Amino acid sequence: MAPTTRRRALTTLGAALAGPLALPGTQASAVRRTHGPRPLWRAHAHNDYEHPRPLFDALDHRFGSVEADIFLVGDQLLIGHDATELDPSRTLESLYLDPLAARVKANHGSVYRGRRRPLQLLIDIKTEGSSTYLELDRHLLRHKHLFTTFAHGRVRPGPVTAVISGDRAARTPMETQSVRRAFYDGRLTDLGSAAPASFIPLISDNWTLNFSWLGDGPFPDAERLKLRSIIADAHARGQRVRFWATPDTAGPARDALWTELLAAGVDYFNTDDLAGLEAFLDAHPNA
Repeated sequence: MAPTTRRRALTTLGAALAGPLALPGTQASAVRRTHGPRPLWRAHAHNDYEHPRPLFDALDHRFGSVEADIFLVGDQLLIGHDATELDPSRTLESLYLDPLAARVKANHGSVYRGRRRPLQLLIDIKTEGSSTYLELDRHLLRHKHLFTTFAHGRVRPGPVTAVISGDRAARTPMETQSVRRAFYDGRLTDLGSAAPASFIPLISDNWTLNFSWLGDGPFPDAERLKLRSIIADAHARGQRVRFWATPDTAGPARDALWTELLAAGVDYFNTDDLAGLEAFLDAHPNA
């Protein structure tokens, strides 16, 4: 495949996984008047389930991505950060899948009314990956029209794109499926591998294991170059980039780091501070 043709194909794939790109100014203004404030597609609610109203708080702040940690207990997928805090009433189904299905139905096919771009649901597997994923796949099948689907080599966008993170053993059963309703969250070691964006649309990694800078003082030139190279390489393959373990305490250091991430073109900003990230991204309307 010629380089130009390959870039065009990867752009098409990225659009299929994440939905339509930003509209020109006049059209975007018309959409806002009709459908309300723009979603913040680059905002990722880390440990979303720890907020008072899981999912709904993030949606109220217009986030484009939410994260739920799951534990397989029997045939239930329970939500929590630690096994000691699990509650049988707090399931993936009750906190996320059922509310998302209801919202999409009410909004005539989208999470945000009139916005066709999928919401990302990052599902972090905390128990053994293979068995947990197989049970998760059965849960996703109950809402098969809700999710972006990979079927026989093609990606069909849906209102929600499920991306599987956490225990790496989930990769094995996922790779054998000719039809799946989820995608795999890669690491920097997967960047440039043979796995296509139709399997690994997202590259996530720990900021502190790859960069020394935490927002204080100037960003080292070598680290800025490394960050931009990572993002450029991922984008060239139709993949998106997220870092976790970035500073998340309000103040100049966080603002400085977020500003560098913004300038480099990172796709998701990881935070537990929903209002703080909303304010930051609203202050940068082209983000």
